Amino acid sequence: MNPPPTNSPPPPPARLRLRVTATAETIVRGGHPWLFADSVREQNRPGITGEVAVLYDRKDAFLALGLYDAESPIRVRLLHAGKPQTVDREWWRARLVAALTRRAGVFGPGTTGYRCVNGESDGWPGLVLDRYGDTLVLKLYSGVWLPRLGEVVELITAELPAGRLVLRLSRNLQECARREFQRTDGEVLLGTPPVGPVIFLENGLFLESDVLQGQKTGFFLDQRDNRRRVEGFAAGRTVLNAFSFSGGFSLYAARGRARAVTDLDLSAHALAAGARNFALNQNLPAVAACPRTAVQAEAFAWLGAAATPRYDLVILDPPSLAKREAERGGAVAAYERLVGLGMRRLAPGGMLVAASCSAHVNTAEFYAAVRRAVAASGRRSVERFTAAHAVDHPAGFPEAEYLKSIGLDCS
Repeated sequence: MNPPPTNSPPPPPARLRLRVTATAETIVRGGHPWLFADSVREQNRPGITGEVAVLYDRKDAFLALGLYDAESPIRVRLLHAGKPQTVDREWWRARLVAALTRRAGVFGPGTTGYRCVNGESDGWPGLVLDRYGDTLVLKLYSGVWLPRLGEVVELITAELPAGRLVLRLSRNLQECARREFQRTDGEVLLGTPPVGPVIFLENGLFLESDVLQGQKTGFFLDQRDNRRRVEGFAAGRTVLNAFSFSGGFSLYAARGRARAVTDLDLSAHALAAGARNFALNQNLPAVAACPRTAVQAEAFAWLGAAATPRYDLVILDPPSLAKREAERGGAVAAYERLVGLGMRRLAPGGMLVAASCSAHVNTAEFYAAVRRAVAASGRRSVERFTAAHAVDHPAGFPEAEYLKSIGLDCS
């Protein structure tokens, strides 16, 4: 038998097969989308980031399949558990269409900014896709997508036509993406780079998104429903929006006929964005009539200053106070302290709205911290609402349940 020609391509590697611990089997069958490295008992060869790994149980029966990540403690981002399936282009297309269908008809013409794909909870682990008008922003939180970026972009553009597609990368991916895949955060994959922020509509209000460099994908779409709630409580009130970012809560309050609004943020850039958002909506009489004050200061310090005035509606929406599990206890204490400071600045008969985006602080812990701080103020309170994720930000497993908010009337 003649040897194969020397220029023949190497044979494809054997399918990556993993066997997992008994505990991990139970977790995977329960629907959790992450398999951690210490749950892998054995594998037939070293894995390559982005390839499909097949998981087997102790009886050598098919358990699940997912995308392998050689560099992450989350070793496999699970895609499917149960009976074997073939993961091909049509399989991915059907999964994308399913995510888009869940949102079909949810938003009218007055809202052109929303999430199209929400990571694991939509079957796309470590990937989110947001729309801002005619601009789509694809953000990757896991390296498993870097070698698959071409096929992902092809699927997105086939099912969701847009004038522009921007790539955003979490900080932990940026060096690898640049070195191994020649991809950069803020790269425009389709269309032309925007000149300045992208303008979109949310419940009839014009807002801007910094899709190239802004936090998340350029705006905090997940607080849309809470902004609308604040609008309904704002009439005739003076409003303090602490950690205001680009002033979304304040703009909604102004449209809700607030008497005046104050944006408080440490970032001059964020406060300037808030001013631009107000300017975009001056055609609305209630917004045009509402005075807006911008205060650049560290929120904890400013709230604790004796000279700070009182307000009829205080909104406390800080960035995550717990980036990792080890910070959970300190974050709970910080939320309680923050609410205590906010209560000192809340006028009698006023309303407090507090929110948390810290996944490591669970809902019960956060609400308990808020209630303790309100009780410690000596004020009586009545809870008006508690809320979690918006419909376009589903949370399909515990670690995805990061957003929670609460509103209280305080006498």
